[in-house]
Order: sequence, then structure tokens, then C-alpha cells
Amino acid sequence: MKTAYHIAIEGTIGVGKTSLAKLLAERLDGRLVLEKFEENPFLESFYDNPDHYAFQTQLWFLLSRYRQQQDLQQMDLFTSALISDYMFVKDRLFAALNLNDNEMKLYDMVARILEKNIVQPDLVIFLQSDTERLMENIKKRGRDYELSMDWKYIDALNQIYNEYFFRYDKSPLLIINSNDIDFVNNDADLDSIFEFIRTPGQGTRYFNPLKSI
Repeated sequence: MKTAYHIAIEGTIGVGKTSLAKLLAERLDGRLVLEKFEENPFLESFYDNPDHYAFQTQLWFLLSRYRQQQDLQQMDLFTSALISDYMFVKDRLFAALNLNDNEMKLYDMVARILEKNIVQPDLVIFLQSDTERLMENIKKRGRDYELSMDWKYIDALNQIYNEYFFRYDKSPLLIINSNDIDFVNNDADLDSIFEFIRTPGQGTRYFNPLKSI
């Protein structure tokens, strides 16, 4: 039985989901759950040839994330907080961008069956950033297979994320403008995010922190 308070952090590639998840897990003394993207055997091939490898890449992610989500529901009684750096729905957002119509129909048949067994997080944090900042972050972290990513792909993905969370209403949502903050290297920025998360609230809330000095 699920007993932990589940916070899921989402956002476009390069926005800092994993970094924030690790920091919050430390502060909340919670269990950290990270998506295992590096285990996908098709990922590097997808970035080299997306048209050929998109469906294999997407289906592997779908099934892998489903298995991990099922494990999350078997929580031990001593876990008070669960922090993850993704939501199950992220797979569908990527699929909508990467798959052609026929591939999407087949993907959708499988995804709809799996989605029936997914429990929504208690709080979703959407890290929002502009495409230029995302590209800077991607370049800075220097993953080899990400070097071929172009601005148009990240921008299209960014728009899909923004549109999805503009309409999101399945659980409380906190939207954080991360353009002008650095919660990894600036404790004040992290403190402000942490305090806002701890402030009670329902529905969708927006956090626009001041630029770090």
C-alpha cells in the first residue's frame, strides 16, 4: 500500500529535474527514485537516427517506466517521502513528438492499458525554462549522445511540456520559473524553492523567484 508522500519533478530535457530531485530528497530525508534513461539500449541510436529508432526507444522507456512505477506502489511503512525526477505521462509527451501516426496508434494501444494502473503523484513540480537556457544546460553537462540535439527539437519538446502542464489538473501542481535561478549552486535559491513547497496550497501555484545576485 502506498503510504509515502510522492513528489514528482518534471520538465524539458536540461531543466534540472534530477538535480532538484536529489536536493529535495536530501532535505526531506526521502527515498529518491530516478528514471533509468541510461539503460535504454536504443537511446544513442535514436539521437543519431531518430526516424529509424524512435519507436524502439519509446517502447523501451514505456515498459521500463511502468515496471518502476509498479515498484513504487509497494512502499515500506518507514518511507515518509518519495521524490522522483519524472512522471509516467512524460513518455506519452515524448511519443507525441517522436512517433509517426501509425507508430503512435500502436504505442497508444499499449500505453492506455498500462496507464490504468498508474497512481498520480501527490504533488507535481514543473520546472519551466526557455529553450535558450535549456540548450545552455545541455551543452554544459556534456553528455556525448546529447551533443547532436538541435534547438528546434528542444523547443518543440518545450512547447509540448508547457501545453500539457497548462491544462494539468490531476494533482496539485507547482510551476517554477527556473530561468534566472541556480538551485544547484546557490543555497538561497534552493531555500526559496523548499519553503514554497512547504507552504500549503491546492490546485496550480506559480513561483517566480528573483534572479540570483
